Amino acid sequence: MNGLIKISIERPIAVLAAVLMVVMFGAVALSKIPIQLTPDVRKPVIALETIWPGAAPAEIEREITNKQEEVLKGLEGLEEISSESQDGRSRITLEFGVGQDMGRALLLTANRLDRVSGYPEEADEPSMRTASSEDNPIAWIVVRRTGDNKRPMHEFGDFVEDVIQDRLERVTGVARVNVYGASQRQMVVRVDPDAMARYRLTVTDVVDRMRAANSSVSAGDVDEGKRRYVVRTEGDFSNVDDVKNVVVRSQTDDATGGQARVTIGDIADVEFGFSDPSARIRMNGQAAIAINTIRETGANVIETMDGIRDAIRELNENRLPAEQLKMTQVYDETVYIDSSISLVQQNIIVGGILAALVLLIFLRSGGATLIVSMAIPVSVIGAFVAMAFMGRSLNVISLAGIAFAVGMVVDAAIVVLENIFRLREKGYSRAEAAYLGAKQVWVAVLVSALTTVMVFIPILLMDLEVGQLFRDIAVALSVSVMLSLIVAITVIPALCKRLLGGPDQSSITRMRLPVIDSLAEGFHATVMALTRRVVKSKLLSVGVVALLCGAGALITVAFLPKLEYLPNGNRNLIFGVVVPPPG
Repeated sequence: MNGLIKISIERPIAVLAAVLMVVMFGAVALSKIPIQLTPDVRKPVIALETIWPGAAPAEIEREITNKQEEVLKGLEGLEEISSESQDGRSRITLEFGVGQDMGRALLLTANRLDRVSGYPEEADEPSMRTASSEDNPIAWIVVRRTGDNKRPMHEFGDFVEDVIQDRLERVTGVARVNVYGASQRQMVVRVDPDAMARYRLTVTDVVDRMRAANSSVSAGDVDEGKRRYVVRTEGDFSNVDDVKNVVVRSQTDDATGGQARVTIGDIADVEFGFSDPSARIRMNGQAAIAINTIRETGANVIETMDGIRDAIRELNENRLPAEQLKMTQVYDETVYIDSSISLVQQNIIVGGILAALVLLIFLRSGGATLIVSMAIPVSVIGAFVAMAFMGRSLNVISLAGIAFAVGMVVDAAIVVLENIFRLREKGYSRAEAAYLGAKQVWVAVLVSALTTVMVFIPILLMDLEVGQLFRDIAVALSVSVMLSLIVAITVIPALCKRLLGGPDQSSITRMRLPVIDSLAEGFHATVMALTRRVVKSKLLSVGVVALLCGAGALITVAFLPKLEYLPNGNRNLIFGVVVPPPG
């Protein structure tokens, strides 16, 4: 370490080049770091969802939920399993232990689900997803009618999915897009009960005949000379007439040999229609379709939102006017992110200025203040390089760590500068004072920095959700403090050799500040007098310690704020939930 100090003093140009490189790489890293509201938090949770349209909760539980729970309860690392059966939907939540490899857990869960057989024919395949903080939508968009468009809003579901959803999913940084309030186009068969009774048919007969007719079957192959023909029966429905012509019952007259057939068209009306929407959305009293966008893990929210706005503007100008529709963005997470980040950035700037002002007041030297203040931008900007290298994001948590670091990174620089200035006042040359001043205190400065970093090591190694959440603040603080140590023993001695004057030089001023100096002298005299009295009496010393500790404990208990996991910011939103009675 002594060699590093000596090299820094002898080669200040190399030190300046290193500082410029740190600033340059920090600026590049800052432009590449993803910006979001809070850090990504991966939870050891897998959520399963199985859809069975029209089924009652009891049927869902009996035919789907119980079967899935039976095969999933022995999963490796599973700590808790909970389920919820609703109308047409089964949800199962699997909670695993801390540190569980969720990739392996997903694979094991999928393999276990393959053992479940006997699902109802109308039920969809179960879907799986892991729970994380990025599941929250960053934008909500509504689609409404314009002009004299009177078509039911839910009937635009196919258009919304084919055009709007497809365009939004192509935005860089968007993981998925969800559509609410739309219905799917489908073939609707409305049977006539009287006609069915006349021909002695039941709904089950009609469904079975339609299911058998709507299929494609391989019929083998036929060899003819040098050619081989693959035979296949195509029976998939493609239009309304295909459904109407399905024979549901036939009968042969033994006397005449004639045949009588009953088709779907004889007992039912067949037409294209729409399914009932699973949700009904209204905005300002008008029917609407709601769309939200979920970002990819690690995506820059600001850039993703810019892409979403461009997509909305493009659709409103080109595709939607022909359908008499309009898209409106009703929620934008970046508004809150911008305001939060702007507030933290403002605190960083104001804190840095106040720190420099305090240094100027106490050091009374423009050169000394400039030397110490150099530690702030170099340490903070250098922290961005480490954050980019470790894959961290720029959010309110990491920015809060940087704001804390602004006041902490000058500690080592002040200690080194004060010792160098002390030696300078004793008559040492600039180079000697810079070398000896840094050499004498670098061990103490190192220990001080390590004690700060050691506090955050448990957070860096913690796999719990709180560890993931506050890892950014630990990285920002630890890297900034360690960089300030390097700055203190390299940059500070190098600058002191060039900028720091001596007692008889004009760069060191002894200007008296009337109010501040008077208060400081009075405070110093009072503290020293109290210290001398306390040191002389052991009983008084014990009493002072007990009094301060007791007063601190009482004040902590009396003014302890309410405990919360995270503070609740004002997002200018009010959520109201109304739960109706069952049925």
